[in-house]
Amino acid sequence: MTNDPRAVLSRTAPPPARTEPYGPDPAQVYDVRLPSGTARGATVVVVHGGFWQAEFDRAHAASEAQAFADDGFHVAVLEYRRVGMPGGGWPGTVEDVAAAVAAVRADAGLPSPVVLVGHSAGGHLVAWAAGQPWAHGIAGVVSLAGCVDLALTARLHLGEDAAQSLMGGEPAAATDATWAAADPARLSPAVPVVLLHGADDETVPVEVSRSYEQRMRQPAGGPQQHAPVRLTVIPACEHFGLIDPGHPAFAEVRDAVRGLAGAR
Repeated sequence: MTNDPRAVLSRTAPPPARTEPYGPDPAQVYDVRLPSGTARGATVVVVHGGFWQAEFDRAHAASEAQAFADDGFHVAVLEYRRVGMPGGGWPGTVEDVAAAVAAVRADAGLPSPVVLVGHSAGGHLVAWAAGQPWAHGIAGVVSLAGCVDLALTARLHLGEDAAQSLMGGEPAAATDATWAAADPARLSPAVPVVLLHGADDETVPVEVSRSYEQRMRQPAGGPQQHAPVRLTVIPACEHFGLIDPGHPAFAEVRDAVRGLAGAR
């Protein structure tokens, strides 16, 4: 493992078995990686991060995705329109995630159950997906250092106001229905949510995941029924260790995915 945690972003992996479109835009595709050895009979959907910005694409998730394939999973790595691209930002970005997940679930070559795994901004997107009516039937989602409290992400000015850029430059307002619709911390998850966050993360501080978990335990407006939410804070781990198969923290990621998929 290199001393530079960001080295994982440029690490190469074997090419995917196939790439499938789910829409007309060149960014509306997903890569399929096939399991090595004995297949576990489940699919991991990887949603990459990068603060929703156009400059960060699915290429940096290749080694993470291949690690899931090497663990016996079918894998689909989503691409989506991002801020700075035509149609990117709210609501196009989340609409792409919804359409991509639907396409993966309809792909005859990708078995159920399906687990969504998202890092950083991708953590926001999979936690958002967990709060949608169409999430029923997904086994669960794993957020890795996710921007799962969007309003707090905005208040902390993370990623040079990346959340505000996602929302078209509008400031976060607690009473704004648009921000509420975009914020996983304002949604009730229909499927289990596992939050993994490095204790040493300075890119997306662990307080963002703690805030989401706290809101799910004490939702605004009184008692609320929703699927289980679990937060694990991993010591000696920064922002990128959770997507680095060579980092000790990745064992926690594998365990979370296996648990949700019922594939111990």
